[in-house]
Amino acid sequence: MVLSELTTRIFADGADLESIFTLATDPRISGFTTNPTLMRQAGLSEYSDFAHQLLSRVTEHSVSFEVLADDPEEMTRQAKFIGGWGDNVYVKIPVTTTVGVSTAPIVRALSESGVKVNVTAVFTLDQVETMVDALQDGAPAYISVFAGRIADAGVDPLPIMAEVVDLLKRDSHAELIWASPREVLNLIQADNLGCHIITMTHDLLKKVDGLGKDLHQFSLETVQMFHRDALAAGLVL
Repeated sequence: MVLSELTTRIFADGADLESIFTLATDPRISGFTTNPTLMRQAGLSEYSDFAHQLLSRVTEHSVSFEVLADDPEEMTRQAKFIGGWGDNVYVKIPVTTTVGVSTAPIVRALSESGVKVNVTAVFTLDQVETMVDALQDGAPAYISVFAGRIADAGVDPLPIMAEVVDLLKRDSHAELIWASPREVLNLIQADNLGCHIITMTHDLLKKVDGLGKDLHQFSLETVQMFHRDALAAGLVL
């Protein structure tokens, strides 16, 4: 299996501007996503400045930015504000508020008004079905199902993702994002299921070059690495 054979598109997930600018020239990358946690990890404090710097050089790729609010009225205001940053901008709306209230009414109103929405932090089929209905007559949209975090709970995400793919084929113009992958294998799994998009952190993207690698060669390189590191560390017995 080689990357050129896959149909699932890769979105780079991160908030480091220099890395984003480099990845924007990489033909493997079709879009970008970020979130407040990644922005905090990158040491960012000026949201609008970060976004406008990014969009000044990333003009063709899809880019998803998340609202910060939890109040429905303020969430709506921020979403419309962010959506006005560019035609390639999608606005990430959490699937619920911090107290678990569905944001479907907000998503519906935004989507019908022309805002491109990326519904994020989705974990269950019920949540997907609710958001598919909310997005039915609106603008292009993404639904980000956190397959990696589902797996972190000891639940196999593959049956869930397969059902979401089938659901979207039947009843929606929204695209499915396989979010929070943990390994390159998830890219193959996403492609096998017909998932439209997968997000990958900048660190995980570095491992994509190993896709399809001969396992005998991989084994030898691993043995060589252990031996090289033992020598470099000066380990003796």
